[in-house]
Amino acid sequence: MENSLPPIPAKRYFTIGEVGDLCGVKPHVLRYWEQEFTQLRPMKRRGNRRYYQHHEVLMIRRIRDLLYDQGFTISGARNKIAELMQAEREKSRSGEVLLDGVEVIEFADTTLEDFTDSTLMPNIETALDPWRQVRLELGEIRQLLDEEF
Repeated sequence: MENSLPPIPAKRYFTIGEVGDLCGVKPHVLRYWEQEFTQLRPMKRRGNRRYYQHHEVLMIRRIRDLLYDQGFTISGARNKIAELMQAEREKSRSGEVLLDGVEVIEFADTTLEDFTDSTLMPNIETALDPWRQVRLELGEIRQLLDEEF
């Protein structure tokens, strides 16, 4: 992926224009990708305005990388994303820590390395730091409960 993509700011929601700037694609492309990638579901508010969350911006960057940089077709990228999402679901079922604090996202073709890649999000360590401690504490609680029962 290009190193020229800007870092993703610490915001809860992004407009379609902001996402276009952050991911290097035009808004009409994002609307098209919503039709092609069912995992991409931005929240819609008044007047059908789209609001994307952080994990969706990461997914769009991943889709962009697959299509533009790795040369996948839309169908191939859709399959790759589906594979990554299935792998994440399997990890969650087996109790593995997922994405160091990012909520479980339905990706088919994404791995932990994809989310922590500094070209995708250079400041991910800073953004996820508060959740890391919570995950560790929850893991310790789970171990204690498993030992007692």
